[in-house]
Formats: sequence, structure tokens, C-alpha cells
Amino acid sequence: MEIDIDMSQFHDIFFEEAIEGIEIMEKELLNLKPGTDDSDIINTIFRAAHSIKGSASTFGFEEIGKFTHSIESKLDSLRNDELEITQELITLLLSSVDCLNNMLSSERSGKEHDTSSIDTITTKLDEYYSPASAAEKNREIRQDEPEPQITTADAADSAVRKWKINFFPDEKLFYTGNDPLRLIRELKTLGKLTVEASIDKLPDYSELDVHNSYLGWVIDLEGTVNQEQIEEVFAWVEGDCKLSIRNETEHRVIPDRRDNTNPAGRRKTDNEHRSIRVSTDKVDELLNLVGELVITQSILNSVCNTQGPGTSERLHQCLEQLERNTRDLQQQTMSIRMLPIDNAFQRIPRIVHDLSIAQGKNVTLKLIGESTELDKTVLEKIGDPLVHLVRNAIDHGIEMPAERASAGKPENGVITIKAEHEGGHIVLRISDDGKGIDTDTLLAKAIEKNIINDNHDLTETQIMNLIFQPGFSTAAVISDISGRGVGMDVVRQNITDLGGSVEISSEKGIGSTFTIKLPLTLAILDGQIVKVGDQTFIIPLHSIAETLMFDKEQTNTIAEKKELYQYRDKYIPVIRLYESFDIKASTSSDTDKLISSTKRQKDLLVVFETGDRHAGILVDDVIGQQQVVIKSLEKNYDNVPGVTGATILGDGSVALILDVTTLSTQQYEPAVSLNTV
Repeated sequence: MEIDIDMSQFHDIFFEEAIEGIEIMEKELLNLKPGTDDSDIINTIFRAAHSIKGSASTFGFEEIGKFTHSIESKLDSLRNDELEITQELITLLLSSVDCLNNMLSSERSGKEHDTSSIDTITTKLDEYYSPASAAEKNREIRQDEPEPQITTADAADSAVRKWKINFFPDEKLFYTGNDPLRLIRELKTLGKLTVEASIDKLPDYSELDVHNSYLGWVIDLEGTVNQEQIEEVFAWVEGDCKLSIRNETEHRVIPDRRDNTNPAGRRKTDNEHRSIRVSTDKVDELLNLVGELVITQSILNSVCNTQGPGTSERLHQCLEQLERNTRDLQQQTMSIRMLPIDNAFQRIPRIVHDLSIAQGKNVTLKLIGESTELDKTVLEKIGDPLVHLVRNAIDHGIEMPAERASAGKPENGVITIKAEHEGGHIVLRISDDGKGIDTDTLLAKAIEKNIINDNHDLTETQIMNLIFQPGFSTAAVISDISGRGVGMDVVRQNITDLGGSVEISSEKGIGSTFTIKLPLTLAILDGQIVKVGDQTFIIPLHSIAETLMFDKEQTNTIAEKKELYQYRDKYIPVIRLYESFDIKASTSSDTDKLISSTKRQKDLLVVFETGDRHAGILVDDVIGQQQVVIKSLEKNYDNVPGVTGATILGDGSVALILDVTTLSTQQYEPAVSLNTV
């Protein structure tokens, strides 16, 4: 009976594994150095390409398989010392990996492939010093040398050997996107093959699952084939099968290689940002906490159903236990979403490699703290700002080698990215040892563009922060200033959207550092609960500098509308939520407050900071502090400017979480009514 298996159900697994293989190829290609001979790196790249090719053919992606074969051919020539590692070849292979990645993206989204790009890369691969031409070139160079003598080792390598291979796949092998028959077909290309299937594990028909692998194979292989060639065939399934290889010619057994040590075989734990793979320890702990929660709930039920002396005390104890269980469960669940920031760093080495070559600069990248963990959502959104800052460091920070040498610096520039935890935040520092920011030139350009006037009184830090002004940078700025202008307003906006901040420190001729401070997660927030009229709001606690009594005597009004409050040694804008959100008063006395809001004297001012800026929110009362779970307001209601989300409080009411950054910059836009929210 023939059983048809719908292979499309495994496509997601194939794409995920293929993308991980591409990441391995790119990472290892960037580790290759021209003129060296690192066989381990080359073999790792080859195995990744070999697996993608085989899996693509298995699942019917013939174009991907064919293109990957072209890449594999060049890698095979490198392994056989038929090609020399050059920068030109590394660049070509990197371009090929990019093309392969685009093909996977197109296939996954159901779009047509860019055949022009594929044909161009394929032609370049085919034309790049073929093994035959390389061998001919070597013969021309060595034409005066004596003919090489065949050594005993060479003769042994070309000898015909007989191999006995026992191959027993794990039951769930198909779920990894592998096909045992494909491996057997590859073995057939190595020599004469005799295959006998083992059906010892085959269950009764009623218990058969067509998605599982039950068969094993005993294989006899005869040919001029060595151990390494056989191992390469099974490289991608090591750890997913029981495998033994016996050299019957020399009566030598190669033991079961279930524990894989090569990077390609460790694909199940690498690059986990594609999908969250959770360790069994975390899952076990989560299940244990759920069990504790169920027990506590059961006890609580029992107490509630039993009335008698001491019931109130027992109920109070149960509620305390429930609170502990819930907090532990919350923390453990959050830990599942925490991933190493190394996933956000993966694009950076390639960018440094490509830009430094394109600009003729020597740049070394140092990554520190790659294992530092943060929430998956934050991780996915911080990638673009990181890339932008690194590009600017290379474009406008690191000098040309000759310029660095004349300044007494090493010709090789260094960019360092360091990640570390500080309190409840993660801090990223992107540093370079370039020429720094010329504040005099920066200031002159800001005056020229009417961003500030001549009568300014700005600190060094404030002057450097001018580069975050929208539209500040032009081509002239890029050439005249040590840079960091193009799109920096977008960088800061992306970071503030994550509830973070970015600061600059720089020393002319020494270098610059951009410090990014981010929350560890966007799902839970420590907030301060405040009341304004009939509305309850949450202000992110990490943004609050202090809360003080509002003194009307310390305010000034400019432009007939903008209200400024004297806070320490400067004036900060005042945000009145009654007006910003058209809030209804909760009592008749509050109505009087609303009518004459500008005359109020006894309010509280919550002062918050975003980056180097301060502002104050006027509130009626501060209720207290609480950790809240953030719910998307846009998904459940609509987008409200000045509000970043919502949460449900203990009494069941909804409180809106304020977006303090937006409020500080857009506080005088037309009022938005919250009465219907």
C-alpha cells in the first residue's frame, strides 16, 4: 500500500533550518581570511550548503537546490585545495548567500524569484577560476619541477575499500526536514551500494503514524571512498540517528557519532530568534509553578466553602500564597521570552565587512556581552537602530588608514558594541575610536540652518544632541562634520518607541560612544498610578524624576499658550491632561477646576525625563506604584496619540499608560477625547 505524505506540512521547518544554515555560512565566511587555509571553517560552510541543497531537493524546491549546488561546487574546490581563499572569492560567496536568502524569502512568500540576479551570480560562480583552469595554472607554474611521486598515503587514499554502515534514524527524523532516502541516494554516488532495510521497529498498521520514521538500514558500500566522505553524507543528521561505520577492509569501527560537535549540527540551539525554543528545565519549572497554582486554588476553594473560626486568617494566608505563585509564574513565563542579544548582533559583522571594504578602511568589530538577555519583542526592534549607528560609525567616525596613521593612531579602527544589565534595564554602548564629533562645526551648522540662534547657551552634550533634530543633516554636513546625522532622528524615535533613551559622549580625535538604555521587556511595566478627573493613568516609573507640589508662582506662559514651570535651574513644559485629552471632571468641584484649569494652585506635578529633556504632567492625585501588564490599545480599540497602551487594575477598571515622549513633543496638538475609551 502506497501512502502519500503531504510534504508542505514540513515547509516551515525547512525554511527555518535553511535560514539557520545561511546564517552559519555567512558567519563562517566572515571568519575566513585571504591567503589562509582553515579547513574547519570551510568544512562547516560546506556542510551547511550541502544540507540546504539536499533538503531543498527533498521538498521540491529545485531552483534553490540547483543554485546551492553552484555554491557547493566552489566550496568543494576550496576543500580540495583547488582554489585559493581570496577576498574576491569571499565577497562572491557572500553575495551568493545573499541571493540564496532572497530565494528562500521569495519561496516562502509565494513570489517569483529574481531570475536576473540568480543568473548573474550563477555565471560569476561558474566563471570564477574553475578547478580545471586552476590545475592548469598550477601545472604551468610547476612545469620545470619534477613529476610528483605517488606516496604510500596517496595510494592508500585511492584504494578500494569495503564499508559496513548501520543507519537507524530516530522516530521523529522527518520533523527535522531530513529524508533518509536522500542520504542513501548520496551514498550511491560514492560507489557500489547494497542496501537492506530493517523493519524490526515497524508497528502494527493500527498504530502506524505516517509522519514517523520506523525503518533502519544496513548498507554495504564498496569504492575508493574514505571515512570523511561517508561522514559528510550523514553530517546533518548526526544527533538524530544511531550511526555506525565499519571499515571492513581494515577491520576498523567508527563508533556511533550521536553527539555532534560541529556548528552546523548544533542548529537546534543556534539562532533561536526565528522561533522560541525553550529548554526543558524552563518548561519543567513552568509546569511545576502551574501545579502550585492549582493546589493553591484548590485550598482557596476549600477555605471559601468552609465557614468557621479562623476562616479569615486562613483565607488571608491563601491569598498571600496565591500572590507568590502568580508572581513566580509571571517571572518564569517572562524568562521564556528572554533571548540573548547576540541574535540582534548577527547582521553587524557583515555590515562592518562590506562597508570597510567598500570605503577602503580597516575596521575591527568587538562584541561584548552577547549572552545578555532581553525580551524577544525588544530584540526584534533594536536591530535597525544598531545597524544605523554602526554604519554611521564606519561612514563618518572611523578615519581612512592614512589619516589615522598621520594622527598617530593604528591604521585599524575599532568599533565596540557592549551589552550589559543595569537595574531593570539593558544598556548598549556603541563606541568607536574615530575622530569624534566636532562640536564647533556642529554648532555653526545648526545656527546656519536656524535650528538655534546665535544667543544660545548650550552645553557640550546639548550641542551633540542637535544631530537628533529632524532634517539636520545634509550632504554638506556629512562631508564637513565627523558625522552621525543621516536619519539620527529616526534612530532616537525608534529607541524612544521602545521606552528607551539614547545619549552621546564624544571627544574630538579620540572617538564617540552612543549609549542606549532599554527596558528588558515591553510586556510588563512598573508604573505610578495617578488620577486626573474621572480618568486613571499609568506613568512609566523609569521615566519619573520626581513628584512635587505644583506652585503657580513658578510658571510662565509664552506664546499665549505654552506653559513653562521653573524646575531647578531650567524651565520645563507643563502638560495638562484635562486639556490634552478633554477629560471630564469627576465631581462638581472638579468641574470648577476644569473650567479654570490655568488658575489652579494645589495640584501635583509629576516630572519625567526622556533622554536629556524634562517635562511635567499635572495630576490631581498620586494613588501609588504597581507593576502592570501592558495591553495593546491599538489592537483592542484605536490608536490614541499620547497613550502607549492600557492595563486592567485590581478593581477591574481600565487605566491608560501614558506615552510621555509623545506627550512632551505633541502636547499642544488638537485635544483628543478619552470619554469614549
